[in-house]
Amino acid sequence: MPDPSLSDLYAAMRRIRSFEERVGELFVRGGSAGSMLHLSIGEEAVAAVCLLMQNGDSFTTHHRGHGICIARGGDPSRMMAEIAGKKDGYCGGKGGSMHIADMKLGSLGANAIVGGGIPHSVGAAYAYRQEKSKRVAVAFFGDGAMQQGILYESMNMAALWKLPVVFACINNEYGMGTHISRAAAKLDFVARARSFGLAAAEADGADVEKTLAAAKPLLAGARKGQPALLVINCYRFFGHARMDKSPYRDEEEERKGRKRDPLARARAKLAKQGKAQAAKLADLDERIASEMDEAVEAAIAGSHPAAKELFTGVYDRQAEQPEPQRERLARILAES
Repeated sequence: MPDPSLSDLYAAMRRIRSFEERVGELFVRGGSAGSMLHLSIGEEAVAAVCLLMQNGDSFTTHHRGHGICIARGGDPSRMMAEIAGKKDGYCGGKGGSMHIADMKLGSLGANAIVGGGIPHSVGAAYAYRQEKSKRVAVAFFGDGAMQQGILYESMNMAALWKLPVVFACINNEYGMGTHISRAAAKLDFVARARSFGLAAAEADGADVEKTLAAAKPLLAGARKGQPALLVINCYRFFGHARMDKSPYRDEEEERKGRKRDPLARARAKLAKQGKAQAAKLADLDERIASEMDEAVEAAIAGSHPAAKELFTGVYDRQAEQPEPQRERLARILAES
């Protein structure tokens, strides 16, 4: 399978950026379910890892995982519907922004617990090893998880059992409002991983081609039983959540950070190829914008799940379903 071209990478990143911008719009319009939305704008180079993955591979994401799902083939309309809490969403509107999942995509779910999805990917990798398949599990997480004990237990197990798993740390420099330099005494995450026996590499998340080059041998090695850590260094353009105005960062830092824009760099490089390419990029941007606009409008117009669907997909279908509180109260009052 040939490596994705810069055009492919740009298209994937543009879809992520446009989707996230519409998610922010959905929130401002009062159309999102709940008050917590975590945008991945500035982190789009993670698409390089996603495009190197193959059908049958699986992944877990953290609470900032919209872009990963989009890059792995997620349907923007179903994702937007889920974020809006509508019945046409991936989880019937009950998962919301932080819990989108779809086994058909290989998505084992997102986890709002820091580092919570990491052991799930290790479990999947163990299953692949037992099956003697060439599938790989990728655990995507933020730099905050680099301080979680479950990561190191998982790394140890993966190295000991030679599991086909890649730990992908998206280092956007901040865990909520805490800069990474205040969370870890030593920031050499690659050395940490190698001490467990993992292969490891670091990539400049402002350059999607460099990210691709760093990820490719790690994924290939994982398929042969060599687990790995990839650290993608980027900058989180906005606050931790949609309502966070980043009072812990000054304007100069944000100005410099936003210059590390992987989308702008890739577009500029492609545009240098001539007028035909520039026109092609403009057309692509317009088509993607229209696609995402339609996803927002469909989400706003969609229907909320019925109350009777509250427990659907939560309990085993063969088990007796819980009685909704409203129905229970109505029954009790009718019997009294």
